[in-house]
Amino acid sequence: MKNDDSSTVLSVEHKAMQEDLARATRAGGQTEKAAWQVTRVLFPHVYREEEFAMPPLLLLPRLASGEITPDMEGILAKTEIMKAELPRMLAEHKAIVTALRKLLQAATAERHTGFASFAQKLIQHAQMEEEILYPASILVGEYL
Repeated sequence: MKNDDSSTVLSVEHKAMQEDLARATRAGGQTEKAAWQVTRVLFPHVYREEEFAMPPLLLLPRLASGEITPDMEGILAKTEIMKAELPRMLAEHKAIVTALRKLLQAATAERHTGFASFAQKLIQHAQMEEEILYPASILVGEYL
């Protein structure tokens, strides 16, 4: 059950992030090289997020309003995968943040302020996922 709803906030954010990163891979110099390294570690991770971390989160508005329906049972497999994959997801974040710091450093040195800002925002995004989104995704399954 892959989430194909491109209108969700998280999907829109991921798409914008991919577009910004694609631009950085055409910046030239060390910024371009660093952006390609971010791409290598980030894109497989984002796919996994969209496959099993995001679908449970899409139930949060319904659950917050007290709605529990039989169709929600299908999400339990996703939350079990998320629970099992959490150590891997966190390890990938370390590699992603390391690559982003190199992008930040290169973009700053080469005066690509937009790409430097992008790298900073993505580092914060990773922290938000670790502190809020991943635990919330797992909690959906625990709640159900």
